[in-house]
Amino acid sequence: MRKIIQLCLSLVVACAGVAVAAAPAHADGCYTWGRTLSQGMNGEDVRQLQIRVSGYPGHGAVLGLDGDFGPATKAAVTRFQQAYGLPADGVAGGQTFTKIYQLQDDDCTPVNFAYSELNRCNSTWAGGAVPAATAKANALVSMWKLQAMRHALGDSSIRVTSGFRSVSCNNAAGGASNSRHLYGDGVDLGSGPHSLCKLAQQARNHGFNGILGPGYPGHGDHTHVDHRSSRFWSASSCGI
Repeated sequence: MRKIIQLCLSLVVACAGVAVAAAPAHADGCYTWGRTLSQGMNGEDVRQLQIRVSGYPGHGAVLGLDGDFGPATKAAVTRFQQAYGLPADGVAGGQTFTKIYQLQDDDCTPVNFAYSELNRCNSTWAGGAVPAATAKANALVSMWKLQAMRHALGDSSIRVTSGFRSVSCNNAAGGASNSRHLYGDGVDLGSGPHSLCKLAQQARNHGFNGILGPGYPGHGDHTHVDHRSSRFWSASSCGI
C-alpha cells in the first residue's frame, strides 16, 4: 500500500511539474509591461508597445513612437490583435503582451530578425549620420516592421542583404551621401520566397515611408525600405 501511495504522489508531482513548465510566459527578459494599456494613457510603456506594433499602422501610414496612446495606436494594436487571432479591442492586456513576449528575444529584437543581420558594418553602430544608440534604436523599429510584414506574407522568411552603414561602409558600398543606411533605418531586402516586387508592395502596409525597388535606378536587384520623414515610394516595375 505504501508503494502505491508513493507512486501516486510521484505522479502528482511529475504532472504538477509538467503543468508549471507548460505555463505561458508572463514576463520577458527584455521588457515587461506592468499594466493594461488603452487609449488616453501615456508613458514609456506605451512607447515600448508602439515599437512592437509599429508594423501595423495601416496602408500608407506611419505610427508615431511618442508614448501617447491615441487613436492611431489603438488602431495599430487592433490590427496586431487581428493578425494573431486575439480579441481585437485595441486594448493591450495580458493576451496581447503574452503574444509580444512570444515574438521577441531577450534583446528586444523580434524572433525572426537580429541586430547582426541589420549591421554587417561594425559592432558598435558608430560612424553613421546619427549617434550609435540612435542608429541601433532605428534598426530595432525596422525589425519590428519587418516582423509584421513577414507574418502578413505567411511567416516565410525575408532576406536582409544590407542594413546600417557607417560613412566608410557606405562609401565602400557606393551608397548615396544621404543614404538612410547611415541612420540605421534603411534596410535592403533580397529576393527569396518572395519576389522583390512582392516585398515592395507589401511594405506599403507596414509603416515604411521609403520604398525603392525594381524600376527605380540602382534597385533592380533589391528592394529598399526606410523611415524617412516623408513618403517616397518608387518601384515602377512593381506598380508603385
